[in-house]
Amino acid sequence: MEQAWWKEAVVYQIYPRSFMDSNGDGIGDLNGITSKLDYLKELGVDVLWLSPVYQSPNDDNGYDISDYRAIMEEFGTMEDFDRMLRGIHERGMKLVMDLVVNHTSDEHAWFVESRSARENPYRDYYIWREGKDGKEPNNWGSCFSGSAWQHDEATDMYYLHLFSKKQPDLNWDNPKVREEVFSMMTWWCEKGIDGFRMDVISLISKEPGLPDGEVLPGESYAVCPCANGPHAHEYLQEMNRKVLSRYDLMTVGECAGVTVEEAKKYASLDGKELNMVFQFEHVDLDGGKYGKWTDRRVNLREFKQVMTSWQTGLEGKAWNSLFLGNHDQPRSVSRFGNDAPEYREICAKMLATCLHMLKGTPYVYQGEELGMKNCPFSGIEDYRDIESINAFRTLTGEGKIAPEDMLRYLALRSRDNARTPMQWDDSVNAGFSSGTPWIMVNPDYTEINAARELADPDSVFHYYRQLIALRKQEKIIVHGVYELLEPESESLYVYTRTLGEEKLLVICNFTAGEEEYRIPREFVSGSVLTGNYGRTTVEETVCLKPYEALVIHTGGQA
Repeated sequence: MEQAWWKEAVVYQIYPRSFMDSNGDGIGDLNGITSKLDYLKELGVDVLWLSPVYQSPNDDNGYDISDYRAIMEEFGTMEDFDRMLRGIHERGMKLVMDLVVNHTSDEHAWFVESRSARENPYRDYYIWREGKDGKEPNNWGSCFSGSAWQHDEATDMYYLHLFSKKQPDLNWDNPKVREEVFSMMTWWCEKGIDGFRMDVISLISKEPGLPDGEVLPGESYAVCPCANGPHAHEYLQEMNRKVLSRYDLMTVGECAGVTVEEAKKYASLDGKELNMVFQFEHVDLDGGKYGKWTDRRVNLREFKQVMTSWQTGLEGKAWNSLFLGNHDQPRSVSRFGNDAPEYREICAKMLATCLHMLKGTPYVYQGEELGMKNCPFSGIEDYRDIESINAFRTLTGEGKIAPEDMLRYLALRSRDNARTPMQWDDSVNAGFSSGTPWIMVNPDYTEINAARELADPDSVFHYYRQLIALRKQEKIIVHGVYELLEPESESLYVYTRTLGEEKLLVICNFTAGEEEYRIPREFVSGSVLTGNYGRTTVEETVCLKPYEALVIHTGGQA
């Protein structure tokens, strides 16, 4: 068992714009986060991951950075940041920053220089190409709809942007770019931060020659073939040598398009690159013809297959990160479970049990510990997310999806579902702000809020707190080896964890019906470690209630 603090930790993701507003301007800020540190300490989490707080024009909510060494004015000052960091450390917690270095903002000083003239020294900091036959240099599409190329009249060339046109991609093949990035990272490490979550880090190395990609039927552009490019591992190993290995950090890479085999390289236990990666196979299971814009549900058998392939594939070779929700995903209880009033709480607890008993580092997205659910947006004017707005315009404009269907898909799948304000209490605006929030508050805040759940010992919050505490007490939860049982079941997710003589049996009912399950003989004499219905005894055959989760322990001292 290789010990490491980041293996034993539970991470809590904060989306600063929506967490807590301290000055009444309707936008969450750093002082708002500082004011809620005791709440996070009570929950029991070890690490706070902050979505970007750097200076940004906010075309993509802070993922378009114009100055890596300054704080976004809406969020506060560097003094506010330093005070927040001290408060986090004083409470025994750590801070992981979001590192966005595949691209910058087009308002970053490097890009302002780069676009000013073809011979400018900063020209090669970005990816510029001549047009081809009066059109874009190749057929790549942007992740945010349309072409991945933007024509720039000043020099009559195109620059690459895999995301918004205000997010030009950096040229990582230029050693000066890498040195600039490593210098900036070192600056933050010297400030005392504890790690980095690296945004779309698997896209930093582009295929030489930037060849055309495959255009799928009915599409105008190719899906960009940039994931896991030829020098991605080489550049991350250089980053590790020059920055990461010099500090005691936690690192996680957001790796779109990553496979189990690639993840073994990114997150190898030899420590040459990153500690772990985010993979997205399980959150891509409900996609359809137009990507995420569909009302398909996740099939449990497929979900179990994906989770199992990562659990078994990385065993002894690399480390998993565990998540169901984040700032780019809809609310997990609405997507993977049932957010109807009679089931929401019990279902949120079941999903938490299923995730936190797996092997890897669990991530809790703000509000998940309250069982927050998708927001009932009504029209496109309610949305703020550039991806959602662009997709609506493109897909309805091209006649591919009817507007009423697209609005239904947005209500299910938009990233804005996760970005509505944190629900602190039942006062105006859910206690988030005394001003007008930047995005609508979910109207269910009078029922679902932190104040109410803190006062209720049976709440989702206290259940999360118990799961997080168990992880600190039971080494088997951190280090036990995973094995799937009942792979064909369409209703139950059952697995074991094994560490020496100790074993855990985890049973999760993913349906609103009752399900019978015969307990394997070795667990019949075991004890209940936790569960979401308060069950205390183990029977040979258990009749699982709707969305019931049950964890049985045998052997050892638990």
